[in-house]
Amino acid sequence: MREVLPALRRWYAAGAVFGLATVVGVTRSAPRAPGAAMAVGPGDEVVGSVSGGCVEGAVFELAQEVVRTGTARLETFGYSDDDAFAVGLTCGGEITLLVRPVSAALDPAFEAVAASVTDQRPVAVATVLRAPDGAPSPVGAVLAVWPDRVAGSLGSAGLDAAVTADARGELAQGMTAQRHYGPAGERRMDDVTVFLQSFAPPPRLLVFGAIDFAAAVADLGAFLGYRVTVCDARPVFATARRFPPQVEVVVDWPHRYLAATQVDASTVICVLTHDPKFDVPVLEVALSTPAAYIGVMGSRRTHEDRLARLREAGVTEPELARLRAPIGLDLGARTPEEVAVSIAAEIVSTRWGGTGAALSGTTGAVHGADPRASRPVPARS
Repeated sequence: MREVLPALRRWYAAGAVFGLATVVGVTRSAPRAPGAAMAVGPGDEVVGSVSGGCVEGAVFELAQEVVRTGTARLETFGYSDDDAFAVGLTCGGEITLLVRPVSAALDPAFEAVAASVTDQRPVAVATVLRAPDGAPSPVGAVLAVWPDRVAGSLGSAGLDAAVTADARGELAQGMTAQRHYGPAGERRMDDVTVFLQSFAPPPRLLVFGAIDFAAAVADLGAFLGYRVTVCDARPVFATARRFPPQVEVVVDWPHRYLAATQVDASTVICVLTHDPKFDVPVLEVALSTPAAYIGVMGSRRTHEDRLARLREAGVTEPELARLRAPIGLDLGARTPEEVAVSIAAEIVSTRWGGTGAALSGTTGAVHGADPRASRPVPARS
């Protein structure tokens, strides 16, 4: 959604009605995750993608239809043995899309949501996917939920209250999921299906040590969607010109900077300094945080010395077990760019519960369920 927002805000401000298709459920090897979006605006302008090209033609027609009728549609696309290349997914997966018309009259809260997403302020959007005939919750109804307020309605006060509570919980975890309720928000029922999409600020990548490897890691981290900061106490190395323009560069002692920085369960920390006077103090601080990943560069001999120093400093064995050292997956990497790929691969593997093994040597689903969720996001039909 973030990548198509500039066009959507432009159309919305101009008073146009546009068709917005959002992936709300996936199974097996579907190419895009829930939340991926495609939109069709004035003059049949298209932005975004929901499948990487497999079903975009059919979605284009659906978007035109919902703009004409003003009625949202829920559609599932999957592999078709008879007509695989017409409107099916040739990868063998299945995606469910909600395609709805959007305008200032139909969705008054859209601009406020878009502004929050653009400014990296947390907001969740709850959208009705299914409801029984005669229910007060029409398909496509939207409720926007911020940590301190809401806008819109899903059709009943009880449903709005239940969904608001759940949306704030999902938002705190950065999760996107389907939830099921009764028409008045009853949690023991599943008549109404609601898609909860979280827009939380991007996770942070903190890189300590402004060396050539750090520049490559920072570049790749930004590409993966992290908000990247590089920190080094040596001003001769920590200069903005050595790093991509979207990377924040800080001159400070790593441990002092980290101690004053907010770290949450999505934060990634990479320590690349190779110097115990930097490594040990910053790792003491890092291991006291809930960071998702703490990786540290250096040889095995260097790491053994580092562990000894950390133990002397009072760091416990369970804390030391959190360290990823030597940092990265075994790819045989040599250059800074190759090493950055190795580190990024381990970060992605840790985030999603991957094994790091070659897919050609594994069996089962290529895309597993999100390990952070209590359930996979199904594509129900």
